[in-house]
Amino acid sequence: MRALALIATLIVTTTSAQAAEIHALITTAMKAAIDELVPKFERETGNTVGVSYGPSGGIARRFLGGEPADAIVMDSGAPDVSTPEALKRALLAAKSIAHTAPAGGGITAAHIMKLFERLGIAAEVTPKVKLAAGGPNGRVSALVSSGEAEIGLQQVSELMSNPDVDVIGMLPAELQQITTYSAGVTASAKEPEAAKTLIKALTAPAAAPVFKAKGLDLQ
Repeated sequence: MRALALIATLIVTTTSAQAAEIHALITTAMKAAIDELVPKFERETGNTVGVSYGPSGGIARRFLGGEPADAIVMDSGAPDVSTPEALKRALLAAKSIAHTAPAGGGITAAHIMKLFERLGIAAEVTPKVKLAAGGPNGRVSALVSSGEAEIGLQQVSELMSNPDVDVIGMLPAELQQITTYSAGVTASAKEPEAAKTLIKALTAPAAAPVFKAKGLDLQ
């Protein structure tokens, strides 16, 4: 498994709330951490949280298209990939490369395609690209673990959520993309105070170790 590692940072401030049912739209990149943090939040507050995952671009389109939400969290022996030249060699040698489909709204696709251009290998590698649809059932890592792709380029947090793949490291710093995720309560929220409480719990210092273990950085 060859990994494009993108660091996700969750930034927000919030207040407390009463028990309620919360509907949240959250980027798939945070699924592993959210799946661990939400049950604890539900036990401690009595609130229930219904989470729907998807790529950041897809979440934005769904919300703007009318899907209701109280809270949203979205984008605001391995080979050597430690240098641009080493990464270039690894990509050229691979028989297949997976990344998210641009049409699915994933935020990494444009960066990866520009990376191919920057390395001067777009013509060689584009024909062997396998596109992942995005969402929990359309992850880049699933294409790798199923054998459909040799190399997967995706956010490290999403790759780490799949126990059947190994993350070997980050892209070289000069080719890296750092993604900052933001959380907020929607203007149309039916349970705004409860949504604020959820976000407060997700951004509390106690949540930092969980995010770090999943390849995310809470600041």
